[in-house]
Amino acid sequence: MPTLAYHVVDVFTDRPFAGNPLAVVLGADGLPADALQAIAREFHLSETAFPMQSSVADYRLRIFTPVVELPFAGHPSVGSAWLLARLGKIGRGLVHQECGAGVLPVDVTGVGATLTGGDPSAGPPLDPLPLLPLVGLDAGALLPAPDGGAAADPAGSSPAAPRVAGAGMRFVFLPVLPRAVPAVTADMERIAASVQPLGALGVSVFGWDPVSRLAHSRVFVPGIGEDPATGSAAIGLGVYLAAAGMVPDGATTPYTVRQGAEIRRPSVLYGTVTRTAGAVTRTTVGGEVAHVATGEITRP
Repeated sequence: MPTLAYHVVDVFTDRPFAGNPLAVVLGADGLPADALQAIAREFHLSETAFPMQSSVADYRLRIFTPVVELPFAGHPSVGSAWLLARLGKIGRGLVHQECGAGVLPVDVTGVGATLTGGDPSAGPPLDPLPLLPLVGLDAGALLPAPDGGAAADPAGSSPAAPRVAGAGMRFVFLPVLPRAVPAVTADMERIAASVQPLGALGVSVFGWDPVSRLAHSRVFVPGIGEDPATGSAAIGLGVYLAAAGMVPDGATTPYTVRQGAEIRRPSVLYGTVTRTAGAVTRTTVGGEVAHVATGEITRP
């Protein structure tokens, strides 16, 4: 039977068997969506990517979870761009990717890639108390607001408010004390019932160190579970930080996201957010990629 070539890469890591695994299937341009979905179910990774011909960009990327097609995702974009350059199908440097979020710039190097996010958006502050039980935490875990004191309790400062934010895909961002992040236990059914009506793909629970600009993040997506490295959530974190006043105005702020250690897939993501006159004007996320496997899969 005819087959399609595929590669498996680990994204947001410099070594195999860490980061977020991604299957990239080549030559699938003529396949209908149900066939692409069948291939993604077969791999059963958080996402499977299908690079295709494009009339408006260097390539078009279709991205599928095991259950649904996504308009945009970070680790498939970074991993696919790096792989296509490695295979000589696109050049290194600045290229453009067509996807459901539009035509987005990707800067490809020999070790990884950096993706520019789509249109940023941030919702109003949310009440944290209904969200905390979804991830097994209580009010004592909340991160204080940027101008607050040392404790987020009735006797101390007010907590930093959660928000829905994103730049291509939207997540609920729940800021907590860094020490609380390893203790998170997610209730996926309750997360789905609570965050999806808000237009969010999932929830990102993160601790934030403003001095080192380091976030320790855990991301939970219904239908996938805990994700080891989520580029779209790392981009969205920059939008959240700007909306919450946690990064300066009139500047581009770099930050680092560490994710996945709790599920033995340690990942490092490098983000930037540019805030101008109070608004986010640009976001990026980047990281390294490691090649893991090459093979063929039967064409559905």
